[in-house]
Amino acid sequence: MSITQLATLLFQHVGLLIAGAFILLTLSPVQELNFRQQSVINRIFLVLFFGFFGVLGTYSGNAIFDSIANLRAMAVIPAGLFGGPIVGFGAGIIAGGHRFFIDPWGFSSVSCAVATIIEGVGAGYIHHYYKEKSMDWRFVLLITFIGEFLHMGLVLLFSRPFDQAAELVKVIAFPMIAGNMLGAALFIHILKTLYEFRERKESVQAQRIFDIANSTVRHLRDGLNMESAQATARIIQQRMDVVAVAITDTANVLAHVGLGDDHHLPGKPLRTESTRQVIDKGIPIFHKKKSLIGCNHPSCPFYSAIIVPLRKGTKIVGTLKFYGTKEKELNNIQLEIAKGLTDLFSLQLELEDIQIKDRLLSHAEIRHLQAQINPHFLFNSLNTIASFCRTAPTKARELILDLSLYMRKNLDSSRGFIRLEEELEQVNSYLTIEKARFGDRIRVSLNIEPGCEDWPIPPLIIQPLIENAIRHGISVKEDGGTVTLTAKQRDSLLEVTVEDDGAGMRGEVLKSLLARNLIESPVEGIGLRNSNQRLVQIYGPEYFMNIVSRENQGTRIFFRIPPLQNVPGLNFHAKPVEQVY
Repeated sequence: MSITQLATLLFQHVGLLIAGAFILLTLSPVQELNFRQQSVINRIFLVLFFGFFGVLGTYSGNAIFDSIANLRAMAVIPAGLFGGPIVGFGAGIIAGGHRFFIDPWGFSSVSCAVATIIEGVGAGYIHHYYKEKSMDWRFVLLITFIGEFLHMGLVLLFSRPFDQAAELVKVIAFPMIAGNMLGAALFIHILKTLYEFRERKESVQAQRIFDIANSTVRHLRDGLNMESAQATARIIQQRMDVVAVAITDTANVLAHVGLGDDHHLPGKPLRTESTRQVIDKGIPIFHKKKSLIGCNHPSCPFYSAIIVPLRKGTKIVGTLKFYGTKEKELNNIQLEIAKGLTDLFSLQLELEDIQIKDRLLSHAEIRHLQAQINPHFLFNSLNTIASFCRTAPTKARELILDLSLYMRKNLDSSRGFIRLEEELEQVNSYLTIEKARFGDRIRVSLNIEPGCEDWPIPPLIIQPLIENAIRHGISVKEDGGTVTLTAKQRDSLLEVTVEDDGAGMRGEVLKSLLARNLIESPVEGIGLRNSNQRLVQIYGPEYFMNIVSRENQGTRIFFRIPPLQNVPGLNFHAKPVEQVY
């Protein structure tokens, strides 16, 4: 056989081997493998896959001078470049070992087998050191040329008689080098193409999952119920282009959007046996037969169903279901999307529980703060009022009304948000009582910029700061002092400053107040620390209070509050200011 005829034959077999590899790699079971995972199963598959095509490469040429022109390198070298040294070595052992055992006494058997193993291992180490280049077809051409050039050298070095080895190399060198270079480059190209296709498909799949999750998260924030399930199912059905979407709890259908809504009715018990199986076992199912779905309605249009469990922690709380018909079947991509969605939904349902506990904890902290402040303040207020009862009854009556207003506001302060004006009324009631108690020693300056009165703020944020300023700053000084409250709008934020010229704080006291892991103190700073912690809890760490204090000079507290619409998931329960007569 001439060199030209051999080259033509090898090129034809290159096309056949590449076509076979492409078909095999596009089969559904093979598509499930992620070629970049370094798992044992994945490596075994790669070794067998490339080794198999290396064996087929042995039968791609004709016997020449008791040797075989072959295309083993077109599979073994890509094995190393793609999978690394272990895969390259494994594929080389399979292909090279097969070459040796089919003709163990052939004059070039040992050199050909050793060359094949060296090519696989060498390509593997090249992958290790030049990973970013190992999938470049031009780089593959160079590596294959070097590998096959080495192969020819080993044949000349170890095969005897030398004259026959030289004649062999003269005939097969060009066809084998060219054929293997072309085959290896094409092999790497289809691997790279299929891998990039999988990445794009996974990217689109992930984008679709996040798009659906982003659109449905606001509905699931309040938990899994008929209203949230209906809105969620409608969004999924629009974006997934499936004939029907259903969401259930463990006993009833919560929502069903699409075909079959005449008998899969929200609020009714589960109809399909397959849904009960998923709830019982907690394992997703993909049925492609009508009989397996288990709906007993005679005109049910569904022939396929994807059913995935919804969890809250480790507990199954329901299912997400996709349905298909004869004309519009479901596929494995939709199954993976359903799994991804239920993972995100389950996380959101867990967060909903955490948010409820968080709100309960916030209210409990406010109640705890009230329990610490009210007895002390109430005791002093009643003493002050009692002292006015005989000398100034009218003044005593006014103080009782102020105390009544203050206490009513305080008892109602565990609701979500109040207007700044309501907090200021509580501050004014408190200050009226304290000024009656301390007289001219307490001086107050309120600077409220017009337009700030309706700003929603958490309750008991400002009043405890005023109380601390008087209790720990001004009242301990013989001549008292001044408390200044300033509120203004800047850059779409409400800026609040509480400042006094009282006793100030020692450095270690200020440090303890700023410590975020401390929530309460039995000695001092209860209201300040609690207000600070709640600001961070509600709005985030960037809204932490700025506190500056110098001993014997005073204290300045500054903080900002964003608009309520910038704080998702919170409610503003504003109501008209109550008048007490």
